[in-house]
Order: sequence, then C-alpha cells, then structure tokens
Amino acid sequence: MQIDIIIKKSKNDMQKHIKWVLYLILYLKAYKMDELATFVKNRRKQLSLTQEEFADRSGVALTVIRKIEQGKDNLSLSKVNRVLLMFGHTLGPLKIQK
Repeated sequence: MQIDIIIKKSKNDMQKHIKWVLYLILYLKAYKMDELATFVKNRRKQLSLTQEEFADRSGVALTVIRKIEQGKDNLSLSKVNRVLLMFGHTLGPLKIQK
C-alpha cells in the first residue's frame, strides 16, 4: 500500500513537471517567433510597404508575410530567408550561450 502511494505521487509529480517543461518550451518558441515577427513588421513599415507590396518585392506569397508577422512557427526556412534578405539578414544556426 505504501509503495502504491509513493508511485502515484511520483507519477503525478512527473506529469506536472512534464507539463511545466512543455509550457516553457512553447513560451520560448513563441518568444523567438515574436521577435522575428516584430523585426520584419517594423522593417517593412520603415520602407512604407504594404504586406502585398513587400511580398511581391521579396518574391514570396502574401500568406508567408502574414504568417511571419503573426509569429506563426510553421514556416519554410528558405521563404523566411528570402524575406530577411530584403534587410540584409538571414536565419541560421546559433550556438546557445549557457
């Protein structure tokens, strides 16, 4: 009986820990996408371009610009890089500093 209580408690703690880690991962992922979204939107506005005009100039579909500016995370890296090249930037692997 005592062993069952410990296992149940341990299992419950593990589930809470897993949920917390998942929330943290989603938060960090959203934060990074928001950073990209803000960058692209601000730079596009500095050029006084609509989303449609910017999509045409960067060679991507309007939906790509909208997804980027909304912070969506299901984007093609090559399309994001086409957009960022308009500002002389690119996405690539970065070493995480601990």
